[in-house]
Amino acid sequence: MGWLERYLCFIGGRDPAQTGAAQVKAFLQVLAVQGQVAANTQNQALNALVFFYGQVLERPLGDLGAFARAKRPQRLPVVLTADEVRRLLAALQGSPATMAALLYGTGMRLMECLRLRIKDVDFAYGQIVVRDGKGQKDRVVPLPQRLMEPLRQHLDKVRALHRDDLALGAGAVYLPDTLARKYPGAAREWGWQYVFPASRLAADPRDGTVRRHHLHESSLQKAVHAAAKAAGIDKPVSCHALRHSFATHMLEGGYDIRTVQELLGHADVKTTMIYTHVLNRGGLGVVSPLDRV
Repeated sequence: MGWLERYLCFIGGRDPAQTGAAQVKAFLQVLAVQGQVAANTQNQALNALVFFYGQVLERPLGDLGAFARAKRPQRLPVVLTADEVRRLLAALQGSPATMAALLYGTGMRLMECLRLRIKDVDFAYGQIVVRDGKGQKDRVVPLPQRLMEPLRQHLDKVRALHRDDLALGAGAVYLPDTLARKYPGAAREWGWQYVFPASRLAADPRDGTVRRHHLHESSLQKAVHAAAKAAGIDKPVSCHALRHSFATHMLEGGYDIRTVQELLGHADVKTTMIYTHVLNRGGLGVVSPLDRV
């Protein structure tokens, strides 16, 4: 509705049914050239108007052809040094410390860590299976040896919590619809429980079932932000910075970029290449002329 209002102002309040692809294309170009909006903002406006014309007016716009696109900014990732990672992790305690260590030790994304199920942590093989990651792809990441014992102790507490939930007649977690229909009892099985469950039960707004969801992402985000401040790290530290640091430190450790690409779950190696900006080798490993005089 918001984009439709802005579009109506652009066409001077005319009936949008009397306009079409040419006016939409001009509107999108004005957003990019004069409004200097972000690429995602321009795409949102495009999708809103395509939906409006196709589903409401039932007059699909068709191919708009070429038009001025908003440029995506080329930003380098925030990467922590090994010492900064140590200081950050030392400033965390309890579950946030374990989760942050997993993000750095495996390269998982925040939501991949929070959605992790018990069955996907393999202590015997020292690995974690990341299910349905970005792009709906599964992948395997290493389970750090240093985290095995802390993670086992954490799971002992989670198991006790699960037993209490079962005693109350709860103990179910969310499962995708197809799995829930095929395995109606799986939602209460230990293997399907979240590794990092929420602190309390809650009614699922979809069907009213009382479940224990995984921790909310903001709990770890706030903990990491506070820990970075306590550790005296001046960089803008986020949970994703730990994933960036994992990738960069893996490359610094001599692992080839294809291996790092696979561990991160990148579809294109070009995405992984951005982490080479801090390495002291290759085309960017230059020495300043000031250091030569």
